[in-house]
Amino acid sequence: MQVEHLDTSITERVEAIVRERMDGQAAGHGMDHVLRVLASARTIQADAGGDLMIVELAALLHDVGDAKFHEGRERSAEFAREILGGLGADGDVIEHVAHIVDNISFRKGVDASELSLEGKIVQDADRLDALGAVGIVRTIEYGAAFGQPFYLPDPGDAKTGVGHFHDKLFKLKDLLNTAAARRLAEQRESFMQTFLDQFLRECGARG
Repeated sequence: MQVEHLDTSITERVEAIVRERMDGQAAGHGMDHVLRVLASARTIQADAGGDLMIVELAALLHDVGDAKFHEGRERSAEFAREILGGLGADGDVIEHVAHIVDNISFRKGVDASELSLEGKIVQDADRLDALGAVGIVRTIEYGAAFGQPFYLPDPGDAKTGVGHFHDKLFKLKDLLNTAAARRLAEQRESFMQTFLDQFLRECGARG
């Protein structure tokens, strides 16, 4: 759905609010992540089209209520409505953004509702941030924050960073919606595979 653009200053005001709310939030899901998703979303939108303002607002708000930091309850859509409503955004804009942030996560899976083009762009940008050098660092940061080892020679049922590569990260490229995102993912995934091969060789797990 195409909507009238709001005053561009709303993006800056939303960014300032999100910075305040996410202050101290880390484990690869802090404001640095949000700004990388915003940059990637702008890059993808320039190729794929869609309403840039909706893309920017959804990218900024997509993790403002991340369940990891709210006792397992996903609150991003709730907070998006609160923030945008407080800034006087149009109701259609608020609901479009809230729908996006409520349906882009990997864990939502088959329960997610169909996304608009703008939603698909932000979802792709979010998933891209789990790949490449940044994706490696985020995996390690998450493990350190939540007591998950990166590697175990015999993990059994234990969750590890290396296991996360195979369980989720190496599946992301095939789940991307846009051609622009898939092009970016190719190089990032290749880098991750090279890193993992080298890491396992150094650990004696590969010849």
